[in-house]
Amino acid sequence: MFTISVYSENNVGLLNRISGIFLKRHINILSLNVSESEIENVSRFVIVVNTTEKWVQNIVGQIEKQIEVIKAFYHIDEETIFLESAIFKIESSLLFDERQIQNIIKDSKSEIVTVSRDFFVISKSGKRSEIEELYAKLKPFGIMQFVRSGRISISKEKMEISTLLEALK
Repeated sequence: MFTISVYSENNVGLLNRISGIFLKRHINILSLNVSESEIENVSRFVIVVNTTEKWVQNIVGQIEKQIEVIKAFYHIDEETIFLESAIFKIESSLLFDERQIQNIIKDSKSEIVTVSRDFFVISKSGKRSEIEELYAKLKPFGIMQFVRSGRISISKEKMEISTLLEALK
């Protein structure tokens, strides 16, 4: 599995063109997150794919040909620190009637973010496997709604993107 980081200007249509690069090669995007980066006016895409290193090198090269793209990198999982987040909506009565739910929340190091008369919401950040484990434990009680974010990641090694941008000014 590879994590691709793309630093770019925030322009309309870029996401569509980047996803088209994967589509042409019949490579499925497992996770996609786009946000502001540590650099003002620069966005960062975090894209997770399961392919060969040869293909990921080719894809990064194609992404860098996009005019708005400043720089693209790829890393294997061992070279990054990464997390996902999830929220679960559960029926409120279970919080009070099922002591086991409280233990699941505590043991999974998740937190309750809101409680209402009809439902409560649990938030969990961590590795995908941790979120899947929490999902499996809550499923027998009934999950009203569930959503998980794409991967967010930072590299363990220093990335010289800020230095590169300074040189481009």
